[in-house]
Amino acid sequence: MLDMAINSAKLFFAGKLFKDRSLVIRQLALGAGAGAGAMILVGLVAPVWLAAIIGGAVAGFLQPILFKDLKYA
Repeated sequence: MLDMAINSAKLFFAGKLFKDRSLVIRQLALGAGAGAGAMILVGLVAPVWLAAIIGGAVAGFLQPILFKDLKYA
């Protein structure tokens, strides 16, 4: 399992895992930004631990939706 993760990371950083690497980076940044934004907004009105949970949940919920159309090389 660890070998598979290492091999995938090597292919990703070599630019050979996905057909459109820029789309992957954009979708990843969009999901992370949405999670960070949700965490900041909730952090203004709620405790930090609750903001962290909600921010992680938002980012985790969005990643499968954002990555559903990615094509592997």
